[in-house]
Amino acid sequence: MPEEDDPLAWETLDSTVSYSCPGFDVVTDDVRLPDGTETAYDYLSEPESVVVLPFTPDGEVVVIEEWRQAVSGVSRGLPVGGVEAEDADLAAAAHRELTEETGHEAERVEHLTTVEPANGIANSVLHFFVARDCTPTGAQELDHNESIRPDTTTFEALRAAIANDDVRDGRTALGVLYYDAFGDGGGN
Repeated sequence: MPEEDDPLAWETLDSTVSYSCPGFDVVTDDVRLPDGTETAYDYLSEPESVVVLPFTPDGEVVVIEEWRQAVSGVSRGLPVGGVEAEDADLAAAAHRELTEETGHEAERVEHLTTVEPANGIANSVLHFFVARDCTPTGAQELDHNESIRPDTTTFEALRAAIANDDVRDGRTALGVLYYDAFGDGGGN
């Protein structure tokens, strides 16, 4: 059955961008609920993103430390970035983001999973990739609003940091724990 024919479906009557800035929009939809009630619904709209779990040839994980203004602190985690129009596909976006944020290039990338991390308030879609045989090849190519320091750690240390609340970035926690549960267990 098509989604719009599902008895739970809301009918979108109108949609407008209420606020726009670099990186995301706030959209207001006028909707009709299944019981006939008409109301407004606001949500954050942003481009799809890739999250990269990069392993070096010796099994270390390449991580980044990045200033996050929204929480006024440095966040340790995985490279993440938006899919851009010039990316041939999602794998190309993962390769590009890894290089831009860390100065490392991957021999290959493999899709891990795709999630909608906050589909009650946002249309965000995250595509997780595992990058293999990542080696430093040059300088970072950061966006004007990025302050990032690359580093390496062991998978076990990164997983332990998540367990101890030392890594609080949700994308990193999800990627590492998903890989630990369903990937090849954290090895290279």
